[in-house]
Amino acid sequence: MAKPLAERAPLLRFFSRGALALVLGLYTFYTLGPFLWLATMSVRTTAEISADHYAWPKVFHWEQFRIAWVDSDFATYFWNSTIVVVSSVAIVTLFGAAAAHALARYRFRGNRLVYGILFSSIIFPPQITLISLYQILVDYNLYNSLIGLTLVYVSLQLPLTVYLLEGFFARIPQDLFDAAKIDGYGDLEIFRRIVLPIGMPAIATTLILNFIQLWNEFLFAVVLITDPDKRTLPVGIRAYMGDHFQDIGMIATGVMISVIPVIIVYVFFSEKLIRGMTAGAVK
Repeated sequence: MAKPLAERAPLLRFFSRGALALVLGLYTFYTLGPFLWLATMSVRTTAEISADHYAWPKVFHWEQFRIAWVDSDFATYFWNSTIVVVSSVAIVTLFGAAAAHALARYRFRGNRLVYGILFSSIIFPPQITLISLYQILVDYNLYNSLIGLTLVYVSLQLPLTVYLLEGFFARIPQDLFDAAKIDGYGDLEIFRRIVLPIGMPAIATTLILNFIQLWNEFLFAVVLITDPDKRTLPVGIRAYMGDHFQDIGMIATGVMISVIPVIIVYVFFSEKLIRGMTAGAVK
């Protein structure tokens, strides 16, 4: 005789949760596997890697990080990337949040036209602007400069940032703004005291996405930067691979150096990222 449904329910929940845990565990292993492999290769020599690609390090060669940082100019590439990416993300976040707030809250002639232009710029691949951006930077003496690359990065990420934040800011209740105006707050005070704190989850989401995108950006950096002393980290790693392709251990160390900042940023902002991605899903 079959058991009643009420008696089978705990057993069904147990197996369903077990299956879900198994799937999540396999997916976690699948996604972390390449990173762990890279981490082990970064502390092994090329000879050790050639002897056994997947072996656990018998001796951890931490000195490879010092060699890559000092002798292979990765320190220069790292600080160039830091200057360009941090400056770009800061500018994009500030101006993108202000523009998104204006488009979401104020009704003026051309509001939807501006929004439509920004949205249309997201649809087309940014690579089609490469030649025109190159010519503009040459005309304004910004070619082969970190300032010029920063401005290009700002122009690339600003439309998407405005698009993402505008939808979030539009859901902020109007009553909050009305109450703030009654209390005598001006537009800038409302933006600083209400919009930015409430919108911080969405802002953190765009911050992380922009940082990861720009930190790993290669095409514009390799075309718009020719001076070796101004290379960003992805371009520097590619140049190092061209000069020392057989030194797999040092290449892995350089790639690991480029991955560490992304991990740090995600660890600090992961909670806000999750809150921003799920904002508005549940009322």
